[in-house]
Amino acid sequence: MPKAAKKKTKPRQQFGVAPYRSLPEGGLEVLLVTSRDTGRWIIPKGWPMKKGSPLKAALREGFEEAGVRGEGGAEIGAFEYVKVMEFGRDRPCRVGVFALKVTEELEDWPEREERVRRWFSPAEAAEAVNEDGLKEILETLPARLENG
Repeated sequence: MPKAAKKKTKPRQQFGVAPYRSLPEGGLEVLLVTSRDTGRWIIPKGWPMKKGSPLKAALREGFEEAGVRGEGGAEIGAFEYVKVMEFGRDRPCRVGVFALKVTEELEDWPEREERVRRWFSPAEAAEAVNEDGLKEILETLPARLENG
């Protein structure tokens, strides 16, 4: 008897932000935060809100995880990754990424004690993250902002 094909799990949707700031001498920097579990570099991201747009959910994550506020723009890309869940059953996720022009960097924010935040050049940010799709978004962020 043939073995049953393993059912492919549809990715769960998440939304995140690529917080950035312009530098006086030109160019820009991207803000990354550490994940709570492994301490690896990520962008602020999370689940959709029951009431609210994808952009609103992404901006909320920027505030909660990185302590930044600003002007949100259009979705500039998406990437997929596998979210390691607490009790097994890891889930594939698709993250829609929105640009966030940072206008305010708070000293105190909800997840301040759980995360580290740091500014990177787009190339350094791309090197720091693990997900290939996110690497591409961060590396090409200046061009995506110009074309968006």
